[in-house]
Amino acid sequence: MAHSALLVLEDGTTLRGTGFGADGETFGEMVFNTGMTGYQETLTDPSYCRQIVAMTAPHVGNTGVNEDDPESRRAWVSGYVVREPARLASSWRATRDLDAYLRAEGVTGIAVRGTRLLTRRVRERGAMRAAISTGQTSPERLLERVLASPEMTGADLARVVSTPEPYTVRPQGRARYRVVAVDLGIKASTPRNLAARGCEVLVVPATSSASDILASSPDGVFFSNGPGDPAAAGYAVDAMRGVLGAGVPVFGICLGSQILARALGLGTYKLRYGHRGINQPVLDLATGRVYITSHNHGFAASLPNVSAETQGPATWAHVPPRARQPFETPYGPAEVSHVNLNDGVVEGLRLLERPVFSVQYHPEAAPGPHDAADHFDHFCALLERRG
Repeated sequence: MAHSALLVLEDGTTLRGTGFGADGETFGEMVFNTGMTGYQETLTDPSYCRQIVAMTAPHVGNTGVNEDDPESRRAWVSGYVVREPARLASSWRATRDLDAYLRAEGVTGIAVRGTRLLTRRVRERGAMRAAISTGQTSPERLLERVLASPEMTGADLARVVSTPEPYTVRPQGRARYRVVAVDLGIKASTPRNLAARGCEVLVVPATSSASDILASSPDGVFFSNGPGDPAAAGYAVDAMRGVLGAGVPVFGICLGSQILARALGLGTYKLRYGHRGINQPVLDLATGRVYITSHNHGFAASLPNVSAETQGPATWAHVPPRARQPFETPYGPAEVSHVNLNDGVVEGLRLLERPVFSVQYHPEAAPGPHDAADHFDHFCALLERRG
């Protein structure tokens, strides 16, 4: 039997709807995802830790849930908001429906007619704290608890979602390269993509030091995506600096890209409502190619060579020319390699004299377009040259 539920944002916005998934009460940062597909990958993406995710697609759950598509060992979202959950799961791969999965994972969801209004509110006022409750009927009381809940700024969550112990993902056949992947919130598709290219991938905890990472003499090091504020993950920045100093090839994505930015001396800042979805246009400044990419990040690297007042969303055409020029780092000159065409946000960095690069989007594309899969090929090419 359907039961009522309540969604309250920290600005007082209140939406009433129908609960689905687990009964209870949950708190997190309210964000939205623009993907039409891939809800199972979204639910199990560690980068969504401590976030309530609203899907802009109107109908969610059509293909049920299967045992092949999870990106981690559990669902990480704090809560889930949809306009209309599917009543039937129609796929030969499905083992259960979305409602049963959310109940099993302890994720509280709400179905509301106002997902469009909710998305517009977050776009206008920014990502904010929120709560879903299937028991509380008073918006005022729930709002009090929302305002007492922690903010995402300053949150160190990589160590929360990371693997507690190292593990290895091996390629079929002979391994051509040895890669250490620092798990800041890694998705299962990423080591699989590396293994498909001949890499034996040793996945290590987020708090691993540079000496831990380099102990196995890897051909290259990968820093993964993950949740939280990069400014709170100083241990990862320290590890990145040690790895950069060793001169091995480095590839970072998402949070890993922001960690690289901080290691190079750039700052990071919180985006107004973040980039989350499978249809984000990114310009490769070296080639002029536009990638359609999958994103999930709420923080970004600061532009180099400009004041703090200049930071924040703007079209790349309006960014000061000095921000487009190479900038000096302790590891030689570097440059911004990619930018988001929607708002001019930095989407990639590279060192000019060392085999180091990063992108702030997801080349493993789970879910999403495969435009950017060639970044894995580029990383392997750097490994080959070093060998």
